[in-house]
Amino acid sequence: MGISFTKRLRDGVMRGEITCSVRIWQGPRVKMGGRYAMGPGVVVVTGLKEITLQQVTPDLARESGFEGLVDLLKVAKHGPGERVYLVEFVYEGPEPEAPASAADSSTGT
Repeated sequence: MGISFTKRLRDGVMRGEITCSVRIWQGPRVKMGGRYAMGPGVVVVTGLKEITLQQVTPDLARESGFEGLVDLLKVAKHGPGERVYLVEFVYEGPEPEAPASAADSSTGT
């Protein structure tokens, strides 16, 4: 289980430009607060709610990184699911490495 993104959306997710996704599943495949590996970081689910297909607007499709509603619907359906979910998330990249302290780099002489 988890959340994955089509290749063309991954950079937008990692830059923080895409923060929601519409999914059509049999049941939720992610959970609130769940952390799912993606690239060098993780996607953290901050919101999950079941919505109707009528609530999926062209604006929501664009906010999700798609050109429009038809583009989103081609990708959103996973398997035989019929329930529509709006997943909100943040991408957390890897923690920056702390600079080595002067003591760490000393040669002891």
